[in-house]
Amino acid sequence: MPRLLATRGARRWAIAVIVSLVLVLTCAFVLYRVANSRTFQFFGELVDRVETTEKVVALTFDDGPDPAGTQAVLDVLAAEHVPATFFLVGRDLAANPGLGRRIARAGHEIGNHTYSHERMVLVTTGRVAREVESTDELIRVTGYAGEILFRPPNGKKLLALPHYLADHGRKTIMWDVEPNSDPDVDRSAAATVSYTVGRVRPGSIVVLHAMYAGRQATRDALGPIIDQLTQRGYRFLTVSQLIAEGAR
Repeated sequence: MPRLLATRGARRWAIAVIVSLVLVLTCAFVLYRVANSRTFQFFGELVDRVETTEKVVALTFDDGPDPAGTQAVLDVLAAEHVPATFFLVGRDLAANPGLGRRIARAGHEIGNHTYSHERMVLVTTGRVAREVESTDELIRVTGYAGEILFRPPNGKKLLALPHYLADHGRKTIMWDVEPNSDPDVDRSAAATVSYTVGRVRPGSIVVLHAMYAGRQATRDALGPIIDQLTQRGYRFLTVSQLIAEGAR
């Protein structure tokens, strides 16, 4: 009997360990999915696209400003008379304030992409506040006076970041079209154009990483993307304008 009881006890202990392990792994998997989700977060409002029947689309540019490609992007947008939203990194803006002023003077929308461009997942609220608020200050120095939207680096967010944004009445801006995420697409301007134009739908938010030196293919794709979407009847808006369009 003692041996039988010991066997049963060991079995119960083993089952408890297995159940606990399954629960931990399940929770970890759920949190990982939430941290990487383009369409869901625990707190506040997230916008990955806007529900509308109008053929409108927002072009957004992440990272920088960088001397390698910022002016080239601005030149294409100016030639095509297209407004865009630039989500800038605070440290790059501090290093290149003149480029920030050029973006603002061109009439584009400027958003916050944190100061360090590090993943905002396992971070404190204080860290989030420093990353966001220091970059807000640098954006204001450019002369930009509009609403400062926010986009998390690499689209990563979990608890502290969405909670901070919700407390400050700010939306998390994501995207639904990202050609640079596919290496086979990213290396070719033609593939970037085909991928982007083929996936845009009314209310889409397109993210492009075009300002750094290694992004020539993306810069080469920008003009054709605009031309082909225009031929399909699309109008280009900033993200704020797109959100307002969807609220009508």
